[in-house]
Amino acid sequence: MKDIDWKNLGFKYIPVNSNIRYTFKDGAWSEGKLYSDETISMSIAATCLHYGQAAFEGIKAFGCKDGEIRVFRPEMNAKRLARTSNYILGPEIPEELFIDAIKRVINENREYVPPYGTKGSLYIRPLLIGTGAQIGVAPSDQYEFIVMVMPVGEYYKGGIKPVDAIVVEDYDRAAPQGTGSYKVAGNYAASLTPAKKAKEKGFPIALYFDAKTHEYIEEFGTSNFFGITKDGKYVTPKSPSILQSITNLSLQQIAKDIGLTVEIRPIHKSELADFVEVGACGTAVVLTPISSITLGDKVYQYGEECGETSRKLYDRMTSIQYGEIEDTHNWLLKV
Repeated sequence: MKDIDWKNLGFKYIPVNSNIRYTFKDGAWSEGKLYSDETISMSIAATCLHYGQAAFEGIKAFGCKDGEIRVFRPEMNAKRLARTSNYILGPEIPEELFIDAIKRVINENREYVPPYGTKGSLYIRPLLIGTGAQIGVAPSDQYEFIVMVMPVGEYYKGGIKPVDAIVVEDYDRAAPQGTGSYKVAGNYAASLTPAKKAKEKGFPIALYFDAKTHEYIEEFGTSNFFGITKDGKYVTPKSPSILQSITNLSLQQIAKDIGLTVEIRPIHKSELADFVEVGACGTAVVLTPISSITLGDKVYQYGEECGETSRKLYDRMTSIQYGEIEDTHNWLLKV
């Protein structure tokens, strides 16, 4: 076992034994090779650098209660990356190759999987980039598919804590009929300035409305939105500009399992007053409870502690991930 302070990992990059890389050239993928090198070499005219041909995913593997290592729903990430690659005119990444890459790189870095009981996990970052030289605006003729891993701890030390959010009104997260529903690198570059301005005002997280009308809730900066109503509904936005969060899809199923009604529909901004709990959900933290949302001179309050329903959703999700309760939906892949 590595000499690592497992309980104080944080959420940051940590070097490990190796990463795995596959090259797509002349219409075919290579067999994949493990590298200890943390750097990559490519043409200065690579399309990922000039024209944003870059896509990625975020997945977690867990050291489970029975001592096994399991990955949470990687086939869903494979499908989402394939969809994004298709949109940016990249190559097809077969699901078998995607899963093979994850298994191989985890097996080469098993000693970096945080032990059960530390509340840590192995974060997995698959990355697809166009590496062929291309000066005209066109897709690359060569690509690298890289999977890196690193141990991470709790996103928020001490468990999930409610945070204050602010609605960003001067910036849009994604254009209508744009790339909002695809996990491309450029989406995150566009979020850096508004996120910085939100933090300068004392808000750790920013919420965006739809770019066309600014009337409907879309997403937080890096997470899906959900709200809980008094009458037991889990409500999350429906929009062609929202990235389909695998965590959100999983929470929707768990919500049904515990007796909630799930509604996926447009959510008008006026409905912020109707929710008794609000959360941001994503791979890094599962869910972050929102204590308040500031919209102009209005402040919607949801409580300084994690709500009862959000806590149930979080506890059930993490209990599945760590193998503490039965995985009735077959979400975990054993490595």
